[in-house]
Amino acid sequence: MTSLAAPRAIAVFDIDGVLRDVGNSYRRALADTVEEFTGGRYRPTSEDIDRLKGEGQWNNDWEGSQELVYRYFEAQGKSRDAIALDYDQIVDFFQRRYRGPRLDDPNQWTGYITQEPLLVDAAYFGELTRDRIPWGFFSGATQGSARFVLERRLGLNNPVLVAMEDAPGKPDPTGLWAVVARLTEQHGLPTDLPVIYAGDTVADMQTVVQARAAQPQRRWLGVGVLPPHVGAGAETYRRAYRDALCEAGASAVVSGVTELTASLIPTLQP
Repeated sequence: MTSLAAPRAIAVFDIDGVLRDVGNSYRRALADTVEEFTGGRYRPTSEDIDRLKGEGQWNNDWEGSQELVYRYFEAQGKSRDAIALDYDQIVDFFQRRYRGPRLDDPNQWTGYITQEPLLVDAAYFGELTRDRIPWGFFSGATQGSARFVLERRLGLNNPVLVAMEDAPGKPDPTGLWAVVARLTEQHGLPTDLPVIYAGDTVADMQTVVQARAAQPQRRWLGVGVLPPHVGAGAETYRRAYRDALCEAGASAVVSGVTELTASLIPTLQP
């Protein structure tokens, strides 16, 4: 166990859209999957995907793919019971696009995941440590995908991570609590230290709201991060996305995760 002198707050980060740009990877694989299972008749746009995720319950992109396929056929007048979808086939197709065709080999990562620009570097986390802010990760990505970016690309050494396999999906705060518990034990932290969760979706902010409702003795603060495809969009689109994060519970919204620094923390209010 390592102790941090007078820690300021615990920072927990989502990964997709926050640490890496998934516009040409996860989101592309989602669009490919919907297109495949609608027989090429519908390919969701980036705005379609944002609208789905804005509902706050489609953090899992496999489930989101399936849902968009269902909705397409429902719009054609079919009931869900009449739509023959195999969820395992959806997951398999998605993963072959995202991870690569060799799903039987855990070391083969050759798909769209290799085309993810990083939005941060290891030095940023070094600065957080210097400023007495312990950090970890709670992500809806799989362990393999999350560790690929955290360890193999960013070079972080076995960071505290709770991923898809480890906890219920967001906005359930169980995974967030697990990260906080591990960091508290690892660093000998006070149990009432404020927690900041940085994420790019409505579900991320709703996770903070649920954590606050269940554990009001601690300050839970949500920081919304505009993902790259939003930051590069029109001002009206950026404003609408920012407003949605705030309405979902964000205490602040930043254009990039590196804006979350020690100087921002005192300005945050639940």
